[in-house]
Formats: sequence, structure tokens, C-alpha cells
Amino acid sequence: MIHYRHFSYQYPETARPVLNDLSLDLPEGDFVLVVGPSGAGKSTFLRTLNGLAPHFYGGRVAGSLLVAGRDPVRESPRGMADVVGMVFQDPESGFVVDVVEDELAFALENWALPQDTMRKRVEEALDQLRIAHLRHRPVSSLSGGEKQRVAIAAALTLHPQILVLDEPTSQLDPQAAEEVLLALRQLNEDLGITIVLSEHRLERVVQYADWVLYWPGDGARPLLDRPPAVLRHIPLTPPLITLGKALGWEPLPLTIKQGRRFARELKPRLHPRPEPTRELNGARAAVQVEGLWHRYKNGVEALRGVNLQVRPGEFVALMGRNGSGKSTLLKHLVGLLKPNRGRVLALGHDAARTPTEALARDIAYVPQNPDRLLFAETVLDELAFSRRAHALPPNEDADRALLARLGIEHLAHRHPRDLSVGERQRLALAAVLVTDPAVILLDEPTRGLDYVQKRGLAQWLRELRDAGKTIIMATHDVELAAAAADRVALMSEGEVVVDGPARRVMAESLVFASQVNKLFRDPRFLTPEDVLAGLKAEDARRG
Repeated sequence: MIHYRHFSYQYPETARPVLNDLSLDLPEGDFVLVVGPSGAGKSTFLRTLNGLAPHFYGGRVAGSLLVAGRDPVRESPRGMADVVGMVFQDPESGFVVDVVEDELAFALENWALPQDTMRKRVEEALDQLRIAHLRHRPVSSLSGGEKQRVAIAAALTLHPQILVLDEPTSQLDPQAAEEVLLALRQLNEDLGITIVLSEHRLERVVQYADWVLYWPGDGARPLLDRPPAVLRHIPLTPPLITLGKALGWEPLPLTIKQGRRFARELKPRLHPRPEPTRELNGARAAVQVEGLWHRYKNGVEALRGVNLQVRPGEFVALMGRNGSGKSTLLKHLVGLLKPNRGRVLALGHDAARTPTEALARDIAYVPQNPDRLLFAETVLDELAFSRRAHALPPNEDADRALLARLGIEHLAHRHPRDLSVGERQRLALAAVLVTDPAVILLDEPTRGLDYVQKRGLAQWLRELRDAGKTIIMATHDVELAAAAADRVALMSEGEVVVDGPARRVMAESLVFASQVNKLFRDPRFLTPEDVLAGLKAEDARRG
């Protein structure tokens, strides 16, 4: 169905092709999972399937490509729309109208289909994605998971043979992500739609895939094979598979259910290492939230009496479903929103009464969309801009060292808009850290990051915490919270419903438990490193 023959694609004003002499065949009616390091070319590959590259992005093409018998380079995205449905990372970027039913009908109206055909297809798409109850809702009022399903439904109205999705769960909580992936599996199994999906959080999706297409990056040729064969040989694996590879489990388990047999045999041999005790710096809170309420102008009550205290040198993860109030709380901590009631004290300052620019020197904030922080012509210029904005002297050596620490120093002279989502995420983090802030606020910092980069980020955040920085991170990334956070504050409908040590809170949760904890159901084991250390401790104890 999808056939690349010696196909190459190069963006404008770049030194080398992103896709180089690609020859590849993807089968019809299967679920293909596309994985690889951030910046390896996965998104570019997906954009070629309907002609977005080169028609929207420009650049040069060589070789041939056929998708369901059509040439996307010749047909353009409009000519491919009834064959290839595209769903992007941020579903809102593709919405045109603000009512769900109208959004689903929009593409059909552009194709001038008969009225009765349009009504039939809209009803079918609403039913297939189980969103009929949302038909009259404003798109802007939906949760992240609901928006993602509306975007998929809108793509389905043209009855495509292929559905292409670029990290569709990157902004979703675990339950919403599962709802979206189950819907995709049903479309694949029941309707025979070919699914081509790029994703970094493989623990969510690998069990649904028939094939894994791995992009190594650096110009190396991609590898297409069955999931166990690929995952056994690549470094980008979820915690369950990482643990299975380290312990030689065969066959390699792809699901928690498959791994439980190995866990039962292993558990008697585990001797958990003692938890290190950490002394926090001083008794005064770096951030103190007291009875915080916030209602948006549309009437949505986003925060309801939130109380939270975070001390210097503490790492707190804010977790909860989409729409639970995590991002709203972070914006209050840096003064971007003003409370209806209650107050926020940040480093002793009343955040509502202190100018945001005065807070920003010592309180760094990275929003979900990193593009909101990027203005300059090159990566290095972004850090220089931040220094000038805070009246700091230029220091290119320090800026390059910071970029190197985040793995993007080689991109120093690239334009920020030319970077991948994960690379832009790391650049935004670097841009706010040049001021050496005392408090670091992160909203979904692992969006677009592969497992290797995520492990590096977790290690660096722990080092910053150990150096006395206060870190508050809103995240749906269960594995990052398990690896790095001291505390978890679980939010629901604008309230903090649970606040306690990360191990206890995550181990007691059915939704926000890590893969390893689901295997062992023991708060002492949240990560593969916990298990491997437990085995080592038991071996040492036995002498």
C-alpha cells in the first residue's frame, strides 16, 4: 500500500536530506508504530505520506513514492485527503470551527458532497469514536482526550484508507491516552484502516502494533520488523522491556500481563535498597499556595481552594487528568494568572501583586508549547536574548555548556523553528535556565523526548534539586515522575486530592502507577533501577 523507492527529501536551506535513498514497503491494513530518537526524521516521514512535505514545507524530492496507488508529490495534500487522514500532535492546530459537529462536516463541505452523504458520514464518525454526546459542544470546552478523538473523527469523515498520527497521546493523561489508542485499534481491526503512528511513550502503544519502524537517525536506514525483534536491539524501550532485556526474559514481554510471570518468580529474590534521606534547606517554603481559587471568564472553575507548600530542594510532580487544574496552578505561581480568592507566595513575594518580569528572574517557567518562549534567529541567540532580557552579561561558553548538557549544542546555529518538538522543548528549558533560577516550573517537559533524552532530563533535574533548586512539574509522564519526583500532588477538578511521597501516591494509584510498580505492586519498586538494585542488594546480603 505504501511504497518508497530510493526516495529522498531535503528541507530548504539545509545541508543534507532528512530522508535519504529510502526504499520501504508498509503493508495494507496493519498497525505500524514509528519510533526513534527526537529529530531522527519521524515527523518528516509522516508528512511525506500525504504530500505536506514538500508542498507545505518546500524543499527537494528525489526518487518515487506511491501511497494507495497515488503519488503524494504530484497530488498534493488536497489530492491525498480522501486516502490519507492526518492527525497532528496538537489537535487544536487543525480545528477550523468551534462546534464538534461542524468541525466534522467542514472537510466534507469543502469536497461539496451531497447533504445526505455528509450527515451519514458525520454520524458514522461520531459513533466510531464514541463522541456523539459531544456533537453540540464547543471544541474549546473539551478535554485533551476529547479533542484528540474529535480530530481523529474529522479525519475519518473522508473515509481514508490510511490514518497517520504524530504523537497523538503526547499531551494526554494515561486514561485519555488509552481511550484514544483503543479507538485506533478498533478502527484498524474492525474497518481495516492502516494506522501509521509515531510515538515516544511506547509503554502506551507497543502492544497494539503489528510492526515497528525504527528510525536510528544520523542518516542510517530505518528498520522495519515485528515489535519484539526491533525492541530487543534498540536503546529506546519502555521500563518493562528495559527490565526484561536486562534480566534476559524470554520471550520479551510487551505487556504487564506478559511480564507478571517473570515478576512472580523474581520477587522472592528482591531485597529493596534503603531510601536515601535528604535534608531540605531551611523550614521556609519556596512556594506556598493558600486557599487558591480561579474561575476563567467562560465560567470554568479551574482551581478550588488549593493548598500546597514546596520547600527549597524539593521536587514535586503535579499529576491528574486533563483539565484537572495543573497548568492553571503553574501559571499562578509565576503571576501569569490572578486568583479570585486565596494567594500565592513565591520566594516570599505575593505572585499576584509582583510584576511577572520581576518574578521571572528567579522563577523559571516552561509552558507546554515551547514556541511561546522562542523568538530569536538561532538557538544560541535564544540564550543570549534571555541574558539581555534579565540584564545579565553575555556568556557564550556557559550557553554552549548548557546546550551540551541538554544534548542540543550541535544545533547552536540552527533556527529554532527548524527543530523538532523535542529539540524545541529542550531549547525552551535552556532559555529559562540561563538566569540560574531558584524555582523551576515545568509543564509537560517530556513532550517530544525519547527515552534516552528523558533519562538525561530526569538525571539533570535531580542534580538541580540536589543543588537546592525547587522544581514543580505538571506531567502526565508517569515514568518520569517515578524516576525523579520526591512528592506527587494528585489533582482532580481543581483540587489537590492526594499529596504525599511519590512512592506511596503512585503505588496506591491504579491510573498513575509506573510499569514496574504495576508488575510488583510494591512502593519500593517504581523503576527498573529499583529492581536491579534490589537484586544486587540481595546478592550482596547472601554473600
